[in-house]
Amino acid sequence: MCGIVGAIAPDNVVPVLIEGLQRLEYRGYDSAGIAVRDRRHGLQRIRSVGKVAELAARLEQTPLDGGLGIAHTRWATHGMPAERNAHPHVSGEKVAVVHNGIIENHAELRQRLQAEGYRFTSETDTEVIAHLLAAHLSRGAGLLEAVRAATREMVGAYALAVVSPDEPDHMVVARAGSPLVVGVGDGANYIASDVFALLPVTQDFIFLEEGDIAEIRRDGVTVWDAGGHPAQRPVKRSQVTGAVADKGPYPHYMLKEIFEQPAVIAETLEGRIHKGRLLEEAFGHEARALLDRTRGVHIIACGTSYHAGLVARYWLEEIGVPASVEVASEYRYRKAVVPEDTLFVTISQSGETADTLAALRGARRQGYLGALTICNVPESSLVRESDVALMTRAGPEIGVASTKAFTTQLTALRLLTLALARRRGMDEAQERAWVEELHALPRQVEVVLELDQAIRDMAQSFGDKEHALFLGRGTFYPIALEGALKLKEISYIHAEAYPAGELKHGPLALVDEKMPVICALPDDPLLEKVLSNLQEVRARGGELFLFSDKTVNIGLDRYQNLTLSDIRPTTAPIVYSVPLQLLAYHVAVLKGTDVDQPRNLAKSVTVE
Repeated sequence: MCGIVGAIAPDNVVPVLIEGLQRLEYRGYDSAGIAVRDRRHGLQRIRSVGKVAELAARLEQTPLDGGLGIAHTRWATHGMPAERNAHPHVSGEKVAVVHNGIIENHAELRQRLQAEGYRFTSETDTEVIAHLLAAHLSRGAGLLEAVRAATREMVGAYALAVVSPDEPDHMVVARAGSPLVVGVGDGANYIASDVFALLPVTQDFIFLEEGDIAEIRRDGVTVWDAGGHPAQRPVKRSQVTGAVADKGPYPHYMLKEIFEQPAVIAETLEGRIHKGRLLEEAFGHEARALLDRTRGVHIIACGTSYHAGLVARYWLEEIGVPASVEVASEYRYRKAVVPEDTLFVTISQSGETADTLAALRGARRQGYLGALTICNVPESSLVRESDVALMTRAGPEIGVASTKAFTTQLTALRLLTLALARRRGMDEAQERAWVEELHALPRQVEVVLELDQAIRDMAQSFGDKEHALFLGRGTFYPIALEGALKLKEISYIHAEAYPAGELKHGPLALVDEKMPVICALPDDPLLEKVLSNLQEVRARGGELFLFSDKTVNIGLDRYQNLTLSDIRPTTAPIVYSVPLQLLAYHVAVLKGTDVDQPRNLAKSVTVE
């Protein structure tokens, strides 16, 4: 969740560092700080709780001017949001460090360093790194050697940037489990946790690999791999040239955001899973205590976020956690029965959805254990008013019809399910299997996006359609609901979704040769039952449009089908939502509607 920016240049780097932090604000944070080797005073540091604007205001009062510096936005994990816990952390005047990730053996290292006489002023795991580096420097190591030695002692995930006033011509960085990029400039070089932070100053990047350590100088970058050997990492030119709101090569924001999903899902997972384990400390400072006491979950949301909650209900009940899901506009006007130790969970892209926010405020009076929000906007009201926030990292979503916000919400909900499963006896082997499926998720979505042209061809069959029916069972019933919502939102085709087993209880009356029926067919225990339901559709002349796992033998006649490969069972609902997004998009383009701003709808529903 945290953001890192660093720079070494002939001119003052402070403006670059502050703008970089501002461009990373979407990630979520509660404090910010900067450390610069000031041309007059050596290593100078300024930190603040709150927004980057507060840090910038402090810099106006106390200007810094230097050609070497690092900066950071922090999301509290170890230690509450407070200036003493904000990055950068220092050890005397020897070294300053910024850090993303979790150092799992920080307590052991802290105890050892305290015995050696180092005094700690924060509760963070990052301050341990600063003193560990200082210990190696005091024994005669240079900055590079100190970083190498320290990383050999640390267990966990990290991206580090380190500067020392005694070595003003370079900084040293390292990564393991958290991303770090080097921005290559002309007579200047930069580092960041996200390419987006550096786009105003460069479009050329070196993507450090797992275990890499690099020395960053004004005139060059030297990289060593995990084994300590010199490594050549290619310089890649970013294709992102404008602001985040730029459509780039895409005709619509919605299509751009659909294709961003592999990257933003990976971003949502970053720093939260590592080497087959969930790093739940990254959920936030107070999350662990809240989750330890959670015995049940109430999920409240609207629209697409409600559908994400419906999927999560299946996941939570599978691990033995009682879960209910309700539309916020209904929940807020009834008397809810709250079982003991129930966690109140809200889901919202904007964090300003009026009904969801009102539901949260009302829940405060009803005896819930606490409130957790899953949200994409760190400055939003839901985040500020909840006890814990599990941030998605979709970045700004411009298209009214939500796509990447939905899949990142599901990803976050899967992480929440994993955290609760741990507390119900999940063994290490099962946890590793779930984490590996999450790790594979971005690549699976990339493979689905390769079907774009085939889905565009499928959409041609919808040019004259006025109605559509989506079917699903289990976790795929909410995915059917979301597919129907996407189609009706942007193409204005009347679309409904039903549990496939409910066909015979009414919806089958609608099926004829003019009714397209859309269904996902994962290879799961309910497959045979869904195929039987589809036989009922074919018997009435319904036109079938299917998305199936390559292992599925459909055994029907007269249908259109696209196959998906190597889909992992626990994350399959996330993957199968993507072709339904593409289908809705291409049908809307064919219909000539306003894809990004469909009639009568707003992106953030801030009124009742």
